Amino acid sequence: MLATAGPIPQGPGWVFEFKWDGIRAIASTSSTGELRLISRNDLDITASFPELAELGRHRSVVLDGEIVALDPATGAPSFARLQRRIHVRPSTSLLATVPVRFFAFDLLLHRRTTMVGEPWTRRRERLDELDPAGTAVAVPPFFEGDGEAVAQAAEAQRLEGVMAKRADAVYEPGRRSRSWIKTPRFDTAEAIVCGFTTGEGRRAGTFGSLLLGAYDQRDRLRFLGHVGTGFTERMLGDLLDRLGSRTIPASPYDDEVPRMYARKATWVRPDLVGEVVYRNVTPDGRLRHPAWRGLRPERRPAEVRWEGIVG
Repeated sequence: MLATAGPIPQGPGWVFEFKWDGIRAIASTSSTGELRLISRNDLDITASFPELAELGRHRSVVLDGEIVALDPATGAPSFARLQRRIHVRPSTSLLATVPVRFFAFDLLLHRRTTMVGEPWTRRRERLDELDPAGTAVAVPPFFEGDGEAVAQAAEAQRLEGVMAKRADAVYEPGRRSRSWIKTPRFDTAEAIVCGFTTGEGRRAGTFGSLLLGAYDQRDRLRFLGHVGTGFTERMLGDLLDRLGSRTIPASPYDDEVPRMYARKATWVRPDLVGEVVYRNVTPDGRLRHPAWRGLRPERRPAEVRWEGIVG
């Protein structure tokens, strides 16, 4: 079940949660306690997060939640830290340096009984009764009443934003629903990496910026702009390795890329999805002043849509 972006809803019947900056995952356990973690694009990511195996003490359940890596300095989830745990089998050192937690916020199966047709209130009651909390697992709080107050708390704690949920809503697997409304603290966009420019100066030996794209309403891959800030040294090295194995001879875009970028570009297969924050959008629908946040391996490129592209 996916949320629809929008302002914080007003009126009765809504509950509010913090929006967590991590990777969405479905956690399922067997009757013998074996755990499987499945990402949003149906990848089995269990091997990357062995510390979450403690969820197996709850037999025959399916949980919806977010895998997060907390910043030890602030206690808030850090997507940049989480990048180090994505698509790797972690060493003992990495497990100690960048531990993760599973924030469970919904219960879809309880002791072999499906819960998706039950209202959120009932699912949450059963989730709290299950008490899955442990060293690597938590059930985050929810709040009733004033959603704006929750947003202010998210701002103060530098969390990603607010998720509003209809208390009477059933769970809608695989659907984007207006029963869940997400209100991020800042504007973010998912984008497909379609190329890169050569790095200069302190970036010599790596890349200067990434060329970004998204699909429009007619399934054409369109140029969204470029991003050259927000990268850590570790991100630069990891991305360069990934990009080097994806180079292609011609632009993957279905529209024309401005010459100032195209003449310096190395094109890549458009199969990596990342996330950026941005200040606003130009009149022709391109991102203004984006900064890189990290890869989103759980996203499919075909899902990356941008309604604001003109032309």
